[in-house]
Amino acid sequence: MKGIIFNAVESAVTDLYSADTWDDLLDAAGLDGDYTSIGTYDDEELLKLVGVAVEATGEDPATLIRTLGTKAFTHLATRHPEFVEGVSDTRSFLRTVDEIIHPEVMKLHPDSTPPRFRYEDLEDGTLRMTYESKRKLGLLAEGLILGAGDWFGEKVSIATVSGSGEEVTVYDLSFEP
Repeated sequence: MKGIIFNAVESAVTDLYSADTWDDLLDAAGLDGDYTSIGTYDDEELLKLVGVAVEATGEDPATLIRTLGTKAFTHLATRHPEFVEGVSDTRSFLRTVDEIIHPEVMKLHPDSTPPRFRYEDLEDGTLRMTYESKRKLGLLAEGLILGAGDWFGEKVSIATVSGSGEEVTVYDLSFEP
């Protein structure tokens, strides 16, 4: 996993709790936390951090991961404004992830394995999104989608259609201004 994700999670923990909390989580997980945005790190490190965060906060794991993803979006959008500039809504932004953002990531980091997304517009205005990743981090993706909604000033509703917590998860997304 690329370090920028770890940086975004660190930013989320610091915003939600404190810098000391981040340090405490690193200590509890036995990690040094020297994550550079371009570095590649073992996925297991993120899972360890989430595990100790769940123990420390008493939060439900799914809720905590979604919350971290929601907060992490702000870090990512601020760090890479070029990906949100000129985009007016969450639906449009989401469609750029596989078409623009992930190809750019792959140019810079050919060893990356970003998740894949497919989209289908349903007749009722819902956007059906299919998430595919061996990492099974659909909950983090959900949080990032909610964070995108916050960024664009929209309320996003997410319904899991199939595959919750699996390599392939299908969601129905709806958006309200």
